[in-house]
Amino acid sequence: MPGQVGAIANEREGLLAYLAQMRHVIRLTAYGLTPEQLRAAPTASELTVGGLIKHCSSTEENWIDTVRREPRELDYQAYADNFALRDDETIEDVFANYDRVAARTERTIAEIADLGQDVPVDHSVPWNPKDLDNWSVRWVLLHLIQETARHAGHADIIREALDGGTAYPIMAAAEGWPESPWIKPWKPAAGQPA
Repeated sequence: MPGQVGAIANEREGLLAYLAQMRHVIRLTAYGLTPEQLRAAPTASELTVGGLIKHCSSTEENWIDTVRREPRELDYQAYADNFALRDDETIEDVFANYDRVAARTERTIAEIADLGQDVPVDHSVPWNPKDLDNWSVRWVLLHLIQETARHAGHADIIREALDGGTAYPIMAAAEGWPESPWIKPWKPAAGQPA
């Protein structure tokens, strides 16, 4: 996938393309990392690359459940747990789940005639406005883009703290871009697996 979203024909296509791009960008932060690095928290927070990717997948799944009016009962511990890549989980497991979630999102949005369709506001969490009863599907897609982009930025910082890798050089390495005056693809440090 290129570093930029291509031409778009309409709002729906644009929203889904930007969401797909943000999914791609956050996934790239895991490129070339070891299982230990995926679970490492090298910054002031407890956030990890693997945990952030898992969280974005879970968040998207929860929002699409809400759009489909199939919301799950959320509790604080379940919310907190989706920020951690457990020892029995691999990044391949997380990516496979994210792929399923993304495909479900695409199917769900394709089935909705009007992006202005009401989506109920969950008043059980403290960050949602109490004076609003409904979002729109359009708002949910914009929120998923925002949320995924925010966490991709967090993952970028964590990744840079782990091995110095930054977004475009990692993208260049993952996608096989040739070295140029503009970009030098990331390479693992000596002794680190590729």
